[in-house]
Amino acid sequence: MNLESVKTLYRAEMARSLRTVLQSIVSPVLSTSLYFVVFGAAIGTRISEVDGISYGAFIVPGLIMLMLLTQSVSNASFGIFFPRFSGTVYEVLSAPMSYWEVVAGYVGAAASKSLILGIIVLITARLFVPYTIAHPLMMALFLVLTATTFSLLGFIIGIWADGFEKLQLVPLLVITPLTFLGGTFYSIDMLPPFWQAVTLANPVVYLVSGFRWSFYGISDVSPLLSLGMIVLFLAAALAVVAWIFRTGYRLKP
Repeated sequence: MNLESVKTLYRAEMARSLRTVLQSIVSPVLSTSLYFVVFGAAIGTRISEVDGISYGAFIVPGLIMLMLLTQSVSNASFGIFFPRFSGTVYEVLSAPMSYWEVVAGYVGAAASKSLILGIIVLITARLFVPYTIAHPLMMALFLVLTATTFSLLGFIIGIWADGFEKLQLVPLLVITPLTFLGGTFYSIDMLPPFWQAVTLANPVVYLVSGFRWSFYGISDVSPLLSLGMIVLFLAAALAVVAWIFRTGYRLKP
């Protein structure tokens, strides 16, 4: 493992975010805080509790997961897309680095930025609603696995996209709708039986449910099933990344 090269690539990606603090950190935190204000004030007055938890506290894990998914995909996709767009990716590919070291640098930086944002939002949420964390170690595990998995997905999207339109296609038309319909703002037990069955086909349900369990010990599906689904997504993303580098898909002429 060429750790020096990985650290160099990691630091370069982290430095890029520090140059755009307003866009990389302030904007996501502010938009997530607005969700607390709008949904907590507007809907919270009509829904006092969900599964014995105040509605404002209930949506905290879902909003953190919403921000984590979108930011992980966005950070990783932009991180690899711009080197491809400018042609500097060939310098990285010709460097004495293995493919997995390249992935570790880009994906590690994207996941780190998402985790930093997740921690900031977690702290910020305390200003709006009181909440508890029943299983802090499991919460940290869910955060790290989710950030890594969706950073890998963003890396794949950044390689697949050949223009800015495609770069935004999957996050806007797939990730965000699935997250909103994945129990971010409600429990799937509140839905009719038919729609409960349909919702269980949404993979984000398992992420949100498992993460919420780490806070309050309540979940729509088994936390072990949620953890297993995240590991399955991670393995699938790693398999696709391995195929991309083995075939040179959109990386080599």
